[in-house]
Amino acid sequence: MDNVTGAAAALANQLNFEELVREHERMVFSIAHHFLQNAAAAEEVAQDVFLELFRSLSKLESTAHATFWLRRVACHRSIDYARRNKNFAAEVSWDELPEHRREGGQLPASSDPLLSDRLRRVIAALPDKMRMVVILRYQEDAGLEEIARAMKIPLNTVKSTLHRAHAVLREKIGTSLGEANP
Repeated sequence: MDNVTGAAAALANQLNFEELVREHERMVFSIAHHFLQNAAAAEEVAQDVFLELFRSLSKLESTAHATFWLRRVACHRSIDYARRNKNFAAEVSWDELPEHRREGGQLPASSDPLLSDRLRRVIAALPDKMRMVVILRYQEDAGLEEIARAMKIPLNTVKSTLHRAHAVLREKIGTSLGEANP
């Protein structure tokens, strides 16, 4: 009878695992892709995250816990991947970013600065943890407390990191538009 019970539990876990993968694969891939800016690397990270999910399935208490767990693991695996594989894509430094100036320091009305390649490159040049906070906040619409839990950092650290990121982004984007701050 134990074999039957064990087989039923394994089948239930498998079905639960497949459902969790279907429900969260886009979120996991999105976090990794926005952070790494490389689809192949993001796929590799997502596979690692879901392999770890499979191994840890019995430890998860609810669907909400699984969502939180997946977000946290995706963040950490993305940062780990970037640190281990520094050569998978050329890192962007502040000095390499184009000075892309427009007449009058304005972007054309038809462009969307949040989707621009330049903004993605500026965000990609942020330090790892700062970049992950920005991605979770603005790409994944995570709340500040959710970011703190996912990254295992204090809420005030999230707030100050976001504040510093805004200052850095304002300065760099302002400089690239010809609006250097005094």
